[in-house]
Amino acid sequence: MLKISLVDNARQRRVIVEGKLVAPWVAELRNACQEARADLDGRELVVEMKCVTTISQEGENVILELINGGIRFRCHGLFAKHVVKELTRRASRNLGTRAGD
Repeated sequence: MLKISLVDNARQRRVIVEGKLVAPWVAELRNACQEARADLDGRELVVEMKCVTTISQEGENVILELINGGIRFRCHGLFAKHVVKELTRRASRNLGTRAGD
């Protein structure tokens, strides 16, 4: 089960993710972020990972896609922090490799 909530304020829009980021709910995160980007009006988009207990390979792929798309992540809990940190490193290495081509 995955719960996705949107919270808006003047500076940012937060997509709050709670639960298990696994199929078939991975697509819901991608869709929620695409919809959230539609009318930011200059605000920052942040995905906030709260109480995330499981992240499948498909979930990691979507997180990496969102990181590469410029979305910032804020994580609560060691598990989510570790996964997002590793994916951010991978995205940075891939960016450096592409820049050197």
